[in-house]
Amino acid sequence: MHSGKTVFKQLLQYLPRYEFNLCVNRYRGEHWAKKFSTYDQLLCLAYAQMAGRESLRDIETCLNSHQEKLYHIGFRGDVSRTTLADANERRDWRIFQDFGHVLISMAQRLYQSESIAIELKQPLYAFDSTTIDLCLSMFPWAEFRRTKAAVKMHTLIDLRGPIPTWVAITTGKVHDVRMLDEMPVTKDAFYAMDKGYIDFARLYAIHQQGAFFVIRAKDNLKCKRLYSNAKNKDAGVRADQIITLVTQKSKKGYLERLRRVSFVDKERNKRLVFLTNNFEIPAETVAAAYKQRWQVELFFKWIKQHLRIKSFIGTSVNAVKSQIWVALCIYLLVAITKKKLEIPCSLYTFLQILEVNLFEKKPISSLVTEALKQKTDRPDSNQLNLFSY
Repeated sequence: MHSGKTVFKQLLQYLPRYEFNLCVNRYRGEHWAKKFSTYDQLLCLAYAQMAGRESLRDIETCLNSHQEKLYHIGFRGDVSRTTLADANERRDWRIFQDFGHVLISMAQRLYQSESIAIELKQPLYAFDSTTIDLCLSMFPWAEFRRTKAAVKMHTLIDLRGPIPTWVAITTGKVHDVRMLDEMPVTKDAFYAMDKGYIDFARLYAIHQQGAFFVIRAKDNLKCKRLYSNAKNKDAGVRADQIITLVTQKSKKGYLERLRRVSFVDKERNKRLVFLTNNFEIPAETVAAAYKQRWQVELFFKWIKQHLRIKSFIGTSVNAVKSQIWVALCIYLLVAITKKKLEIPCSLYTFLQILEVNLFEKKPISSLVTEALKQKTDRPDSNQLNLFSY
């Protein structure tokens, strides 16, 4: 029998500890700590995400049942629910945000050679948000409706992976379109967005930065056709037009021409209209780029189903943001480990194997090989297949 490191410890080997310590020092994470370090807090929250633990008492009981293994995993302080609760309330959540950005950079480097499902030379990103409902009486700072609280997770996804490259957590009242002011923009990249992000002044700012956008037009769009390009009806393209905006507000916001593509989705028999500032790529590629935006929706569904961001072990802003960022760190860590070990299964299957074997002392590759041998060849139609890269 392999008597080496536990699966949990093997997974943690891919965490850049030096970079984590830099994040801790940046926000003085150890200023008041005596025994329970920031790394201990990270390990507790990471275990809760991996093992599906949803309360402080649950985390304390389950971890202490493996007391003899905790030191070798990396714990140096005693695990207690009161100490963990204090850390979640007091220790700056930006430590985990900054560390998440470190893991994002690692994951992007690993997946930069991945191809996307369409013929596009430039990088393709999808931008959207998801709402996490909360109880107003327990989370009064997150007021969303008169009787409801919520937080929003605004996420930019690199579709080579897909890997979240930028995340902002706000209260539910913050309108999605306002986050275009903060979204990082890379020159020559494409950004696919739904029609909720229609704001011509903000889209023009993206255009001025040398990037391209593909966005679904609203039904009440007012425009003037300048001329039409040849259209490929067999590919579903019904119109490919160069237009200018005509209403005073939209003309003031976007000073140049736009491209309008009308496309029929034959699978759903639905007509969709897109706007873009790119005049070179084929019209069917414009539609295909927007279709890839659906992967950000699947990403939100995946993390809500398989990570713990729908129920929280703390009620303060700091505790909620800490938990969400640690969940994202775990997602990125599993994706990094999967790539480095060249694990052949989907990310969801890999996470399933890890979470039931966290304290086993077997190599991760061997565990996955054994698990896949016992897996039937029949695909599970109820599972998301987005992460089969």
